[in-house]
Amino acid sequence: MESTPTAGLEGRALACRRGGRTVFRALDLAAAPGDLLVLRGANGTGKSSLLRLLAGLLAPSDGRLAWDGEAVDEDPAAHRRRVAYVGHNDALKPTLTLAEHMRFHAALRAVPGDACAAALDAFGLGALAGVPARFLSQGQRRRAALARLVAAPAALWLLDEPTNGLDAASVEALARAVARHRASGGIVVAATHLEFAGASARTLTLGAA
Repeated sequence: MESTPTAGLEGRALACRRGGRTVFRALDLAAAPGDLLVLRGANGTGKSSLLRLLAGLLAPSDGRLAWDGEAVDEDPAAHRRRVAYVGHNDALKPTLTLAEHMRFHAALRAVPGDACAAALDAFGLGALAGVPARFLSQGQRRRAALARLVAAPAALWLLDEPTNGLDAASVEALARAVARHRASGGIVVAATHLEFAGASARTLTLGAA
């Protein structure tokens, strides 16, 4: 069993049921500030379900999820404010420009507007700031979804296959963003098959005996 961090994210004996099926049970995890926890496992072992549970989008069927020692379900709104979740869908409004998307998400966290341009530049999208999302390629849409992490900072990043649709340069941009987030004390939990994370990442394998 992993040691309990003095601060950060902790799950003890977590279980998840979906569609009448137990996806995982008796799962322990811990991530302290600066940690990167990479989720591994075959399809169907519950990586996406676990990320949704950590985001507060699913309730565990058993176990306890805590932040800094306090149960997340005691103040769900506070947990939502500390979470940035990027799932399989890019969640872009077709008619809004990239700049409008960044400003919207930055405003939700009261972040200065100049952070929006920096977020787009971090993923090579600065020249497309005025382009509506419906005109973007799949890779550009994925980069835009990831740019929101920079435009609207949150303590806990939850990333579900974040490198899907990305070329090598964009994977490197994501790695830099993750490194900066960790250096500032942020936590990242990511389900991914690519080694974008660096040697200091820890791994949690779901479905393992």
